[in-house]
Amino acid sequence: MDEEVIPILRVRDAAAAVARYARLGFTRSWEHRFEPGLPVFTEVARGPVRLFLSEHEGDARPDTLVYLRLADLDAVAAEFGAVPEEAPWGRELELRDPDGNRLRVGAAGA
Repeated sequence: MDEEVIPILRVRDAAAAVARYARLGFTRSWEHRFEPGLPVFTEVARGPVRLFLSEHEGDARPDTLVYLRLADLDAVAAEFGAVPEEAPWGRELELRDPDGNRLRVGAAGA
């Protein structure tokens, strides 16, 4: 198994968060809850890039920053009505999800 890092983001509503991340090209891989009515812990993936989304209060806190380097920065920008900015290290934009998590998206190969 390859080593990796998978950020965990706190979300209030996992189903809504999965739908939001689908706009970034992620798909839900799996979902877990201990029993009906308890918080959801789920994974979304975009190729080899994965994020855990958790409704559990102690797993993470809002205002987390995750940097995503994606091949289709312009398509992501168009989907969210954002304009990438030129930084000394390349083009990027910043998005904030409804739960307060920040996603900085940079162009792959930059």
